[in-house]
Amino acid sequence: MLLGALAVLVSGQIPPIEALRAINPDVMLFLFGVFVIGQALEESGYLSHLSYRFFVKAGSLERLVLFVLLGAGGMSAFLMNDTLAVIGTPVMLHIARKNTTCVRSPKVLLLALAFAVTIGSVASPIGNPQNLLIAINGGIANPFVTFFRFLLLPTIVNLFLAYLLLRLFFRKHFDGHPLHYSPEPMNDNRLARLSKVSLSVLVVLIAVKIALVFLGSGIDFKLTYIALAAAAPILLVSSKRFGIARRIDWSTLLFFAAMFVLMESVWESGFFQSVLNGTAVDLSSTGAILGVSIVLSQFISNVPLVALYLPMLAHAGAGIKGMMALAAGSTIAGNLTILGAASNVIIIQNAEKKGGETLSFWDFVRIGIPLTLVNAGVYWVFSLL
Repeated sequence: MLLGALAVLVSGQIPPIEALRAINPDVMLFLFGVFVIGQALEESGYLSHLSYRFFVKAGSLERLVLFVLLGAGGMSAFLMNDTLAVIGTPVMLHIARKNTTCVRSPKVLLLALAFAVTIGSVASPIGNPQNLLIAINGGIANPFVTFFRFLLLPTIVNLFLAYLLLRLFFRKHFDGHPLHYSPEPMNDNRLARLSKVSLSVLVVLIAVKIALVFLGSGIDFKLTYIALAAAAPILLVSSKRFGIARRIDWSTLLFFAAMFVLMESVWESGFFQSVLNGTAVDLSSTGAILGVSIVLSQFISNVPLVALYLPMLAHAGAGIKGMMALAAGSTIAGNLTILGAASNVIIIQNAEKKGGETLSFWDFVRIGIPLTLVNAGVYWVFSLL
């Protein structure tokens, strides 16, 4: 992506001033704030503490997989799926190592985590980067209320369907052996307290934003402000703030900056519009949006796909249902193949680096293909209601 952005700048396809204007500061600042919170949660050990309190109640692999899907899926709606992929992988590996008789293969937990952070992130405007683009640039007045209204229930249904498919494909592993999960010591108690405050601020501000909409107060504040306010305790108080800021996922931030520049150049060229307009399909219909998003995300990734498709839908006068279909389709595209979402790659890379485990292409698609078809069907049916 960076090379592509540099190429269009050097070739003069987009002037430098237009390139700077193309970079969305709201998206960049929001991602920065969320990454700071996620990094602090991981470094302090507070996330491991939370995972212990949650997973210790799972007495078997059956309940553990369900807890992973619901727990990681729910958290990804607020901490962003890539963040959960980073900090959730070592937790899955730790549980697997401590329970070799119950968890005979870490693959079932890694797949559960991958599907959880993908599906769970659909329901929230801050669950993943592509949803954030839609929430900020899609003309959606009340993004949290809108996303929850259209996508929360089908997302819950799809999480349970993912559980059933994992039970089907790993049925020999679900043999009822008891699960034991021991707590990990806190790495930094002071940072853990600040992380807890930041996480609480994030949740409270989101709840306030939703409540203000229901109360019809007319008061609103950007998602960017929520993320920065939540990250403030860490950035202003923690003695480790510079180290935390240095270790956040700067490569993803650079990816987004480059993507904005490159996609602006592609959009201005008219190439993407001409290709899609050359088809005989109504590309603003819910079914077409789901299909195009799922398929093309495998080739250009879901975030660039949304960056290109979103202005086209807006120009075509697509309504809220179209925007929600774009959010659902571009996100569940991550369940089809490993390359469908960055969170999948993050999980596999971390598993190989930290635990010597991996997921092959076949491990993923044999469950991912039927799961994606089922997911798309559920969102399409709910869009008709």
